Amino acid sequence: MHRPGQPLLLPNPWDPGSAKLLASLGFEALATTSSGHAGTLGLADGSVSREQALAHAAGIAAATDLPVTADLEDGFAETPAGVAATLLAAAQTGLAGCSIEDFSGTGEPRILPRELAAERIAAAAEVAGRDATRLVLTARAENHIRGGGDLADTIARLQAYQEAGADVLYAPGLRDPGEIAQVVRSIDRPLNALAVRGGPTVAELAALGVARISIGGALHALSLAAVARAARRWLEEGSHDFLEEAAPGVELRTRLFRDQPDPGCESS
Repeated sequence: MHRPGQPLLLPNPWDPGSAKLLASLGFEALATTSSGHAGTLGLADGSVSREQALAHAAGIAAATDLPVTADLEDGFAETPAGVAATLLAAAQTGLAGCSIEDFSGTGEPRILPRELAAERIAAAAEVAGRDATRLVLTARAENHIRGGGDLADTIARLQAYQEAGADVLYAPGLRDPGEIAQVVRSIDRPLNALAVRGGPTVAELAALGVARISIGGALHALSLAAVARAARRWLEEGSHDFLEEAAPGVELRTRLFRDQPDPGCESS
């Protein structure tokens, strides 16, 4: 599904219901979002446990027939052996793929040394490539999204992860078209790009040779913003005109989640 110049659009549901919704719209595959999942639990990104993340991923994978790749953050371990153990557990959840990043939230948050990060990807790739556990492995270089922004280091890291056995490469936070094009030219694996505010459009990313585009927790954040906007109008203005805006959602809920007609917004 990874086609340079004709990128796979990979939306990020945050629960089984949003997964069913996105699947109904015609997307080819789905990805979990660590920030969106954490938000459903009232937690900050990076606060969920490995067990919570894997159970969540299993629920998303079971919700539709589409392939699902999971955001497994730093593999919930710093050592290569620990990351491999996470991959073994992930292979039992029905996932088609997963991503591992080189930012560790264990102890003091930090970008991991390149050599250690590559060793972790090699350990993950060894598990992901087995016939019994085949997973598409995405390796993430996090320095741009974590405030580093060193393009040379990003490229060196992606090249190291490629050599370590990653199937897909990802440097979230890249937004400059020239830098994205330089990354594409520097690697021999499909590049995933994160859609960002003010960044290149889908068509522009396609022209740069990007093979996959995801949006992280943006759709979950959009849902929070819409609810807050409507609820604030109700609280502060006494207006419930948002019920008209909600009507299409009622229709979707009825079609996607129920066999019986939904009585409408007035019901729970």
